[in-house]
Amino acid sequence: MRLPDLDKNIDMINSEIIAKIAAARIMWIDVGRASEVIPFLERYTLLHAGPPLDIRNMSTAMLNSIYGAIIYEEWASDLTEARKLVVSGKIRFDSAHNHAALGPMAGIISPSMPVMVLENTPFKNRGYVTINEGLGKTLRFGMFDPSVLKRLKWIEKVLSPLLREAISSAGPIDITKIISRAVQRGDECHNRNKAATSLLIRTMAPGLVNTSFEKQDIADALVFMDSNDHFFLNISMAATKATMDAAHGIEGGSIVTGMSSNGFEFGIRVAGCGNNWYTAPAEKSGGKYFSGYGIEDANPVMGDSYISETCGLGGIAMALSPGIVRFVGGTVDEAVQGTREMYRITVSEHPNFKIPCMGFRGTPLGIDLRLVIKTGILPIINTGIAHKDPGVGQIGAGRFCPPRACFEKAAAALKL
Repeated sequence: MRLPDLDKNIDMINSEIIAKIAAARIMWIDVGRASEVIPFLERYTLLHAGPPLDIRNMSTAMLNSIYGAIIYEEWASDLTEARKLVVSGKIRFDSAHNHAALGPMAGIISPSMPVMVLENTPFKNRGYVTINEGLGKTLRFGMFDPSVLKRLKWIEKVLSPLLREAISSAGPIDITKIISRAVQRGDECHNRNKAATSLLIRTMAPGLVNTSFEKQDIADALVFMDSNDHFFLNISMAATKATMDAAHGIEGGSIVTGMSSNGFEFGIRVAGCGNNWYTAPAEKSGGKYFSGYGIEDANPVMGDSYISETCGLGGIAMALSPGIVRFVGGTVDEAVQGTREMYRITVSEHPNFKIPCMGFRGTPLGIDLRLVIKTGILPIINTGIAHKDPGVGQIGAGRFCPPRACFEKAAAALKL
């Protein structure tokens, strides 16, 4: 493959893509049952994180999440029945990305699960995402004991309708504004969402109090949101999905508009390559493991949250959040230097997401295939780490770079 010349025609196309990203205004407009807003989700259908995936290649962590979702939906009463149902071929699967949806880690979305509905108002497209389950044992990390299922049912029966009524009475919530403010307060809105979650609670509190729900339900909802600094993560994910989908599909563009992993393959989507995925085997992430665990225990990276980095957030903008190094490993100097390096593979800077410690420079925006190939520099992504075995859950957090082969395949498809 030849090294790409920075073709002026491609530059013009990429400028159009960046303009659409910059013009995005994301509003949280509703919460609804997944099957009501995502037509694919009929009975015996599930969405998963990452590129489309054959059931035979699913990791144990993802399979465990699938079994849990099946039991949650009451399509099976226990693990044995859930496994039989999967083996029977009766369950239909697809990538959540193919339906404007996302899920963290295993990323399973089932018909009864409530999803938050976010709209990119200038372009009228939407993004859908599940409500973050909180800390501890969670379905997204491949766990589904009675406590996990009880929490999922509370989210479905209490939290979801409460949030929906609050939004209906108080009006849509400006998520772009919250992210813009949160990055000034130390969030990179991927693995650190402390400020964004707090800002969201402050924004929603009056609407929650004015709902028809019992005081205890409102108090429980506020405690749940406040006790989980990652509550905003799923919202940020759907915001970036709605942003990048509006910028996708522009013929000839070399900007990466999606990155995701299903635990078997890591894949990227590119603005000028239609709905094609360019994939390579998913690898394990280095990082900071919880006591007693190491990289040998890890599942290969998985999840849809890596779209954050395509939109100028997350690992590509680690300089925003020096405090995150205590969670994912590394040093503050490495975080800042990593962001400086990301400017070498991006074509612009985000007009709304500013880095205080770098003179309020915009975060690196617009990962360009040509620059990745020319420089050999790969995007930096930060991530949670799941155990490879079922029932263990999260064992750490870290940083990694996606496989170079993904970018080489996409560049070849664009004939760069």
